[in-house]
Amino acid sequence: MVVLIGGIVAFAATRILGGGDRARVNLARAQVQTLAEKVENFRMDTGRLPNALGDLVVQPGDAPGWLGPYARDSELNDPWGTPFEYRVPGEGRPFDVISYGADREPGGDSVNADIRVE
Repeated sequence: MVVLIGGIVAFAATRILGGGDRARVNLARAQVQTLAEKVENFRMDTGRLPNALGDLVVQPGDAPGWLGPYARDSELNDPWGTPFEYRVPGEGRPFDVISYGADREPGGDSVNADIRVE
């Protein structure tokens, strides 16, 4: 009986904890897309891409036309508390915004997979 109850608890914990990571992955996907839109807004207003995501929060000295802030500091971290990676140029696009997922390392699969602008 104890083994059965332990199995049920372990199964339930796996489902609950796994669901939390899946929710974070979905949130990270949405955040990456939203940040990409904010980068595009910055570009439309200033005529150039930001040098760093921090340029969305505080006006850089070389960005006339800046109409921000476009983002808050808290929006620059993924659901795991890791700063989003921002690269110019991106892979096959002008820029990339990337979350490295639950393991906070490049590569991986499942909840550890990189999440990029689509």
